[in-house]
Amino acid sequence: MEKHEKIFSIVGSNIRAYRKKAKLTQQQLADKFSGDRTKISLIENGKENFMFSTLLDIAEGLNVDVKKLFIVRKESNATADELSSK
Repeated sequence: MEKHEKIFSIVGSNIRAYRKKAKLTQQQLADKFSGDRTKISLIENGKENFMFSTLLDIAEGLNVDVKKLFIVRKESNATADELSSK
């Protein structure tokens, strides 16, 4: 896995975990910033090369500091329980 792919995977996993913690569907998150559910899905799965402005919109929609989306967790897939303890 290349470095940028690893970053996309980390960010995507964190977005998914924060979204689930907030009890939001991908569509509900996308609606918070006039985004697209498919794009959210691709980002969460590390398959989308996103712009930083999109990441800022997502972080705002999740009510989290954008820095938290880059935190490397013990496992590649962060869980809501891990996030709540941070």
